[in-house]
Amino acid sequence: MFYAISWFAVLSLLALWSLAAWALHAVAVWTLSNVGALTGASSGVAAGVTGLRLPDWLAPWVPQEVAQAMTSLLSGLAPFFEGLLQAAPALASGVTAATWVIWGLGSGLLVLLGAGLHLVIAMWHRRGAASGPNPARALSAG
Repeated sequence: MFYAISWFAVLSLLALWSLAAWALHAVAVWTLSNVGALTGASSGVAAGVTGLRLPDWLAPWVPQEVAQAMTSLLSGLAPFFEGLLQAAPALASGVTAATWVIWGLGSGLLVLLGAGLHLVIAMWHRRGAASGPNPARALSAG
């Protein structure tokens, strides 16, 4: 009975693990496939950088030179981010491979957990049988 309960628990955890891996994979692939539409990349990252400015409450505390330096730094990084956004849909196949590897490792660990529980239950049953009444000992004493 304990064997069945332990393997049922392990298989339930395996089903939950598989469902979580599938759901996270689906969300990640969908996000990478639609990253351009989600960020509004059609307007360009450089246009978004030039529109950045400090909040009104923070502007008096930051020197104007620092704000200009940060804006120029961000505008210099704009081509890098545009290239990254254009390459994001190609990363979806890498996410698929990573998901399979992580799912396989987690599933293997869950199966090892089930085998370990099976071993512990078997040892527990043997120890319980050895400490119980021994009919052969009772016959030889009588």
